[in-house]
Amino acid sequence: MSRKDIPRNAVFSRQRALITGASSGIGLAYARELAARGYDLLLVSNQEEEQCRVAKELSATYGIDARPLCMDLSHREAARELFDYCTKEGLEIEILINNAGVFFFNDITETAVSRLETMTGLHMTTPTLLCHYFGQAMKQRGHGHILNMASMAATFAVPGIAVYAASKSYLKIFSKALYNELYDYGVTVTAICPGAVDTDLYGLAPHLRRLGVRLGILMRPERLAQKGLKAMFRGKRCVMPGAINRLFVLIPSMLPSPLVRWIKRHARFYRYGK
Repeated sequence: MSRKDIPRNAVFSRQRALITGASSGIGLAYARELAARGYDLLLVSNQEEEQCRVAKELSATYGIDARPLCMDLSHREAARELFDYCTKEGLEIEILINNAGVFFFNDITETAVSRLETMTGLHMTTPTLLCHYFGQAMKQRGHGHILNMASMAATFAVPGIAVYAASKSYLKIFSKALYNELYDYGVTVTAICPGAVDTDLYGLAPHLRRLGVRLGILMRPERLAQKGLKAMFRGKRCVMPGAINRLFVLIPSMLPSPLVRWIKRHARFYRYGK
């Protein structure tokens, strides 16, 4: 039986998944889905209180070992420290999900350097190094899965999200290349490129989130996690969930630069980022 045929409530022999940014949103959805499949978990984020609560809940509900680990994943040594922790604790990671991230809408020149460093650390430096360390271990064992959360924005050259889009583009291309590097060693690498998701990431008001879900513009994190894991277990290289996203992704590339600048000068949401 292949991984794609595994039922949601199947129980495995103590395989473990490492999920970054697992205290809420998409990361929490991944954690719940994997806990329901019997995976032990290592949940990593900088939200200590929320993460401890989530770990306790998942352990009690699904009878698995969910460990919380509070770390700032944006700093340069985070990946090595995390790998060393797993080595010291004897935790063999079968699934690595690089999900931790941030989002802001603002011009580069108007953004604090610390915020730029946090975003590039979370979206590029730490995922790259985690793939290096844990990918190397998976390669030596001859099995494992890596899932990197990119974004539909990886194709957008849109003012206001320059670093976000560029960093997600990096993660997408990096993942597609790594897929071919590890393919012959039994290790899968999957990039997930969702559109907007119904989480707190964008700072939308609750009524706008509800409207977005009803219109199909926002995807529920639970649905995204299901689609992401399905793609990962099937060994897909890159997936953009949601048919509507494959239409939306074409629009920014069709807009001429003068129109983009006009929109930026007049659209209210650009002023919110200031």
